[in-house]
Amino acid sequence: MTIAITPAIPAGAISASAQPSLPSHGSEVLLRPWEADDAPVLQRAFQDPSIQRRHTHHVTSREEAQEWVTASHRSWQRERAAQWAITRADGGEVLGRMALRWMDLLHGLAECAYWVLPNARGTGVAPRALATLATWALDEVGFHRLELAHSVDNEASCRVATKTGFVREGTRRSAHLQLDGRHDMHLHARLQGDA
Repeated sequence: MTIAITPAIPAGAISASAQPSLPSHGSEVLLRPWEADDAPVLQRAFQDPSIQRRHTHHVTSREEAQEWVTASHRSWQRERAAQWAITRADGGEVLGRMALRWMDLLHGLAECAYWVLPNARGTGVAPRALATLATWALDEVGFHRLELAHSVDNEASCRVATKTGFVREGTRRSAHLQLDGRHDMHLHARLQGDA
């Protein structure tokens, strides 16, 4: 079937090069692709009750963590998703995860997702990392719209989204099934050209 519109991002434009590391402007945060050596950190992260509560997929073994890393590289090559470890820019510890959970190149849409490890929460890591990802995705890659959804009871994620220019557009009622049942989700978005 022929596509009647010109894709916002041509197929192959992302996977034509290696997944980049993204330094955060004016801070000590770096987004870098997940590495095999990160498996223990991933496994420990999913032991955190907050991360477990908000995610439908869990990493319960070193093997699952290794598969997470492998799958993140495969997703980049297939242009379906992109994931980064949030780290200190000096090559230090992993602080969290930043991702484009899905990417629609035809329409230039993607959904952002993230978590931050307990020792980095409340330090401004998440807003700096999300701003870095948004700048790269909108200004360098050419996505037109980035979305972000979080449970209505996740006030911390709401603050992160708002701080980084993701406008709250509404509530998706009963949109996500989590361990404790269905959750209404706030939908935020940032468009190319937004301040």
